[in-house]
Parts: sequence; structure tokens; C-alpha cells
Amino acid sequence: MKSHQPGSSAGETPTCQRGWHRKKQPEQVRAALIQCAAELAARQGLTGVTVQAVSDAAGVTKGGFFHHFPHKQALLDAVFDAFMAEREQEIDALIAADPHPGGRFTRAYITTAFEEMSQRGENIHIPLSLSMMASPALCQRWNEWLAGRLQQHQLTDSHPLHEVARLATDGAWLSGSLEVHSAVRDAQILKNHLLALTRESEPS
Repeated sequence: MKSHQPGSSAGETPTCQRGWHRKKQPEQVRAALIQCAAELAARQGLTGVTVQAVSDAAGVTKGGFFHHFPHKQALLDAVFDAFMAEREQEIDALIAADPHPGGRFTRAYITTAFEEMSQRGENIHIPLSLSMMASPALCQRWNEWLAGRLQQHQLTDSHPLHEVARLATDGAWLSGSLEVHSAVRDAQILKNHLLALTRESEPS
């Protein structure tokens, strides 16, 4: 999932095709299918993630695809799980390194979002995230994930200023990702302001 962002050429071969289709390597085959689906989604959107396209990119048969995933949605769920596993690992590492409990989940949330923005064009996270927004099912899973994390951190991240900082982060991420005219001009300054906002008041 950390692959560089694929190019825009429709005929470009996804970087995931690296021979993981060898026999007796089921975990590698599954990982290749997930990676290829992620790269196709980042480059072409979810409509580009078809059973045939993913199978071809991973170098497996359609039968091999269905051995691991009964349908396309199951594959998209696996892509989401892999994406969120990386995000969770990054957030948890930042939380563990933060000596100040109040607002530390929000600070980790801000930091990972702005780090992703700074790497725009270098990996597939932003285009993949944008493509997943087209799926109501995946959007619902994101909402459930965030609700779960906020419940987990309710003692440290429940102050209204924390919510303001998270929502501002979401807006900055979306604006920067879409490269609209109102995109953040100095992301580092905004990031620092939002991080400071999380420290202005202890959670109620």
C-alpha cells in the first residue's frame, strides 16, 4: 500500500505485478490482488477495479481471484482494511510518543493527514482515499472507524476545540487533495496552528 502513485497512462502496468502469482504462495497472491486493486483505484477510480483488470494486473486467473475474494466488494473491503491498518499504525505510534494525553489522538490525526498531503504525488494514499469516497459502504466504514477511535479517546479528545481541529484538518486535506483554488497555501503554518489549538484546553 506504500507504492508510488501510478502514472496516468491508461495502458500502464500497475507496479504490483511482480510474480506473486507463483503456486503455493497464497498469501502473496492475496497481497498482490489487494495492492493491484489499490493502484487501479488510485489511477482509474473504483470503476476501474474489475475482477478481470485486477486479475490481469496481478498475473492470476479469475479463478485465482475468486479463491481469495468471492466478489469485488470483498476485495474493496480488504483494500480499505490494508489502508486503515497503515493509518492506525502511524496514529498509534504518534500517540505513544506524545507525552501530553490531552488531545493526543487529534494531534496524531492532524499529523498523519498533513504528512499525507506533503507526499501528494509520491504515493497512492490520496488518490486512493478520493476514489474510496465514491463508495457509500467504504464511507460508512470510515465513519465507524472514526467513531470508534473517538469513543476510545473520549477522555482525552472530547473537547470542542479538538473537534474543530479535526474538521479543519479534513477540510485542508480535501482542499489540498483536489488542488482547488482555495487550497492551503502554507500547510506547515496551518498544521502548527491546529496542533496548538489542541493544547489550548483540557478535555471536559
